[in-house]
Amino acid sequence: MIARLISVNVGLPREITWRGKTIRTGVWKSPVVGRVIVRKLNIDGDGQGDLAGHGGVNRAVMVYQLDSYRYWERQLSRTDFSYGQFGENFTVEGLPDVEVCIGDRYRIGTALFEVSQPRVTCYRLGIRMDEPQMAALVVAHHRPGFYFRVLQEGEVGAGDEIVKVAEASERMNVAEIDALLYLPNHASEQLERALRIRALSQGWQDSFQAILQNQKSETPAQGNPGLTSESAPPPAWLGFRQLKVSRINRESASIVSLTLTPTDNRPLVAALPGQFIILRIQPKPDSPVLLRNYSLSDLPSADQYRVSIKLEVNGAASTYLHNQLRLGDLLDVAAPRGNFTLQPGTKPVVLVSAGVGATPVLAMLHSLAHEISPREVWWLFGARNGDEHPFARESHDLIKALPKGRRFIAYSRPGYGDRLGVHFDYAGKITAEVLEKLRAPSDADFYLCGPTGFMRDLREGLVAWGVSENRVHTEIFGPGEAMTPGVIDAPHASPHPPEGPVGSGPRVSFARSGLNVCWNAKFTNLLDFAEACDVPVRWACRTGVCHNCESGLISGSVDYQPEPLEPPAEGNLLICCSRPKGDVVIDL
Repeated sequence: MIARLISVNVGLPREITWRGKTIRTGVWKSPVVGRVIVRKLNIDGDGQGDLAGHGGVNRAVMVYQLDSYRYWERQLSRTDFSYGQFGENFTVEGLPDVEVCIGDRYRIGTALFEVSQPRVTCYRLGIRMDEPQMAALVVAHHRPGFYFRVLQEGEVGAGDEIVKVAEASERMNVAEIDALLYLPNHASEQLERALRIRALSQGWQDSFQAILQNQKSETPAQGNPGLTSESAPPPAWLGFRQLKVSRINRESASIVSLTLTPTDNRPLVAALPGQFIILRIQPKPDSPVLLRNYSLSDLPSADQYRVSIKLEVNGAASTYLHNQLRLGDLLDVAAPRGNFTLQPGTKPVVLVSAGVGATPVLAMLHSLAHEISPREVWWLFGARNGDEHPFARESHDLIKALPKGRRFIAYSRPGYGDRLGVHFDYAGKITAEVLEKLRAPSDADFYLCGPTGFMRDLREGLVAWGVSENRVHTEIFGPGEAMTPGVIDAPHASPHPPEGPVGSGPRVSFARSGLNVCWNAKFTNLLDFAEACDVPVRWACRTGVCHNCESGLISGSVDYQPEPLEPPAEGNLLICCSRPKGDVVIDL
């Protein structure tokens, strides 16, 4: 059968109202009358509302097949489709996803195209189709559609013949590539084949590389590291376990360390250097339960955990831990979690922190010193002055134990007794410019922890200096950064109970946001519930496909509706399609 271009569809972004949100989207496309110019980034008259997820060189032209139209008409019992219904630019006869391969080239009109990747579906396809599950359905039914990159600009029009002019040497079709990322069973042989396809867009290559590297590691993480950063070894235990406060040490004027040990003969599980634990605290019998994340700050051990806590102004949890906790007291502790962890390798390691942000990178430094790592290791720390400088002697001794260790201390407001060259090395704050002047290795792995602005500025500065983004790792103590694609003027309110009557369902605790609220059955899923509470969340598909919403499930269990295409890692959940079965604690 001769493949043919049936319709060319374009549309500029528009703003729509959806579930009380204003959404900017370009998913509405309409047929063009006559011929139109196709350019490297777009078709004349077309546009995308969210360039982070759509558009660009590798996603210049979206293609969907007339055969899939007919298929979905049968599946959904619909007869109201029009060209552009699936957000595509080209509606085509032929070119099925199970036959078209990544890297195949086609001439249409006077333009030349190359197949670059499958479509990445998001919730906006569900809005356009008036079918909320559509993003999951096109993947589950192996009918995603695909993108062209434009190799030669030219003119196209409805009725043009589609002529294949070159075949990719590695014959992996669109449906096969799509399933390899989004569905279970990521065969290493198939991953290696996919990575040999030079035409496959970089984002997909990075995802497949992450899955393959995880499979080859000594301790593979669970979940899908090609989709989420939340993939990690499963937690050592679910829920909370009581540990005893066996030591209390004052580290600085505002930071105290607690050493926690088992109350029975069951050993702990050594954390990965950089991970955190969650404490469940109730300062008084009649006071609210508090949940707080604290990074482990010592050498990973199965005998004890050490956390170091800064006294915050009006901080209920830190005030209790600093002023009321005593030796021998018991604390409820969740198992170590987190993926801000020291990665193996031979490249230099640069550990940069400020204030109490030293804690996770100090655990990394302990680990490197314990194994007497031959890697070049830099310890850079910023404090206000000597009184606010925790772990000064400890970090000094650890660096001295490393063959290639370097230490640099910056005080932003040195005190009267602080001596330059003795107690600290620089008066000011640590910035990328400071690192560059110190000739820190730009090919290193950088681990950053501290105040949000400090990490943001440092990360941006390092990338501008030429450091690869995938070598800059950051840890955030509080709520993470939200990802709400297409949403205009997303709210920035502090987390709060949802409006309206108090729910009568299970208690939902958002650990990072410090919010404990009862579930209300009027909400479809935990994502909707979190949004109603203004808890920062990340999402894109809202149907259990993309795993952007994957979060830590500290305690409790959930039901899924619909079932995700691939389950999250053990100890995690997908909030976009789950509801609590009982009380739950979520790392959000």
